[in-house]
Amino acid sequence: MNPLNNPIWHALNTVQRHFAEGDLSAKRFPPAVTTLAGLREQTPESFADLSRLLNDQETAALFLDEVPDEPQGLEIVEGGPLLQMIHDGSTQTIEPVKYVPLTDKDIPAMMALAELTKPGPFGTRTRELGSFFGIYVDDRLAAMTGERLHLEGFTEVTAVCTHPDFAGRGYARALVKIMMAEIRKRGDVPFLHVRRNNVRAVGLYEKLGFKATKTNHLVVVRRDSSSVN
Repeated sequence: MNPLNNPIWHALNTVQRHFAEGDLSAKRFPPAVTTLAGLREQTPESFADLSRLLNDQETAALFLDEVPDEPQGLEIVEGGPLLQMIHDGSTQTIEPVKYVPLTDKDIPAMMALAELTKPGPFGTRTRELGSFFGIYVDDRLAAMTGERLHLEGFTEVTAVCTHPDFAGRGYARALVKIMMAEIRKRGDVPFLHVRRNNVRAVGLYEKLGFKATKTNHLVVVRRDSSSVN
């Protein structure tokens, strides 16, 4: 089976198994790392097992082939079509921008930028998922990007965001190219996920050599308070 058909599940069972919380049918990352969770199969039993992993008011973000009508023990709070895009291997010229690796001391700035721009699930420990790079302007974090899911042979580019005060300067494009180069050095293929209706971002990624390969559905769920475990 192609691991990209169920990337969160495969990441939590292979390269990132050290993060995994759960059992044989449903697993998640620790919420402070990311709210992403994966199911072995899209079945009522798997949804019920995921429900038992969640505390009250905790959410889990799933990448599913189809939106479930009534996931067992869960309620859907958000969702939408999500494109999976894989890089085609084309060479990209890296712009000469001044960037820095982001470390623990940068977490407050990273959290503030993520809260402002909403690039996807982002927590106080998200930086543990891989390398993150940023561009500072006058001591302000103007842009960042990083790594999230790691599968055998593939690494996901994530958290591509730019502060509105610094939009239009090409920072996001430059950082994605830098991140792709780092991923390629390890012999992995870069891939990413983006909301299908984010036309501007999709256009940028296409120019950088990413090709849409499938449409998933982002489904954010929380435990149904009326359910009995």
